[in-house]
Amino acid sequence: MSFLPIRVLVVEDHPFKQLVATQAFQEAGCDSVLGVDDVSAALQLLDHTGAVDIVLCALKEEGMPGLATLELLGRSHRFKALIICSAIAPDLQDAIERMVGMLGVSVLGYVDVPVRAGSITPLLSRYLETTLSTKHAPQKARYRSVSQARLEQAIAGHELKAFFQPKFNLATGEVASLEVLARWQHPQYGVLGPAGFLPQVSQFGLMDELFFALLDQGLAFLQTAQTQGRVLSLAFNLDAQQLSNESLLAHLASALERYAIPASCLTFEITESGLLEVSPRVLETLIRLRMMGAGLSIDDFGIGYSSLERLCLLPFTEIKLDACFVRDLDRSRRNRAVISSTLALAQALDMAVVVEGIEHESQRQHLLNLGCLQGQGYLCARPMDATRTLSWLAIKLASHSTL
Repeated sequence: MSFLPIRVLVVEDHPFKQLVATQAFQEAGCDSVLGVDDVSAALQLLDHTGAVDIVLCALKEEGMPGLATLELLGRSHRFKALIICSAIAPDLQDAIERMVGMLGVSVLGYVDVPVRAGSITPLLSRYLETTLSTKHAPQKARYRSVSQARLEQAIAGHELKAFFQPKFNLATGEVASLEVLARWQHPQYGVLGPAGFLPQVSQFGLMDELFFALLDQGLAFLQTAQTQGRVLSLAFNLDAQQLSNESLLAHLASALERYAIPASCLTFEITESGLLEVSPRVLETLIRLRMMGAGLSIDDFGIGYSSLERLCLLPFTEIKLDACFVRDLDRSRRNRAVISSTLALAQALDMAVVVEGIEHESQRQHLLNLGCLQGQGYLCARPMDATRTLSWLAIKLASHSTL
């Protein structure tokens, strides 16, 4: 048996059930498994032996004692992930996951009693995958303290690159549009995601400089694609505050003329939560973008503020539904209802809908059954640089032509 470097704590007041659960983790290969009767004993043990990786905890049908246990354990910050023994309804599972998520704990999944090694093995694999994907994060996090001068140098030196993630037709797989995303090709750390450097870009007031750099790279990409016979459109992210920049439209018009690209090939995605207060200047910019022929997408729809009010007041052409509604489509009646309602609303308003976060074939099938046709996510492709994107599109086009 190969032993997994995972420390587990089983919290179960029934002695036999605790024994069975402990043995199940041992059979699954965990090299350290502890068992306690209640949350008080769990907290004392964690204080004495140190943090563990995973806690298994039963959530009783009556709810309150189990919820208090989850909250107390989560607030201890002495473990990373949770496995819950429960048969509660899916909508309550979603709410519980959000509750413990606020405490910095992820829920790996739910298992039945008695706990079996076969049911927890995939959950342990999920934990290991997540751990391995983040184990180098501390080393890469060093760049997060980057100075303003270094960021300015990175933008001017073309280290900040435009990567492209396709939006695809869920029925046919065809790609006609891509979202432009920022990546830093760091000379020391390799390709870095936006989570670390974008807050500093915003803090130092460099969002416009970054956008203009990505715009030039994106329009050059479209120009190259046109020479290869491909008609594509691009979506760019804009911070709501950037819409107040008086030079935005002039710079955009100049770039479109320089690359001979019509504005109708562009969509601008604006995060809903950034539109709490819409000034006359912002509204004028949105109107002018539409008058130029560009599309406007309300991003992260459903998790911001005053969604319906924004749809009525602002000239959007597309709704981009947040990825949180795609998770657990097979068991979440509420998520399915949100998607169906959004599709109906968009149809009534003559707007398109793009669903984010599609990672699995089952999600694609559920969305098709609900009537959704446009999506984005790892099921189709991860973000790629310009060269790789063009090659990927060529291969995809060739595969479609042979069908």
